[in-house]
Amino acid sequence: MASLTKKTTNKRRRRQRKAGRTRKNLHAKHSTPTTEELFAACGQPGEPAPTPQN
Repeated sequence: MASLTKKTTNKRRRRQRKAGRTRKNLHAKHSTPTTEELFAACGQPGEPAPTPQN
């Protein structure tokens, strides 16, 4: 039977790995902007580009 120290070490390692994976999965859901989001500031095709606001 494993010692209590080894059990808690493994449990902590597993918990940290799962937390990191969960965090990365949350970030990956919306990591890349869509085409609409990328080119939203350029205006509609065929129309002049909007003037930049300072």
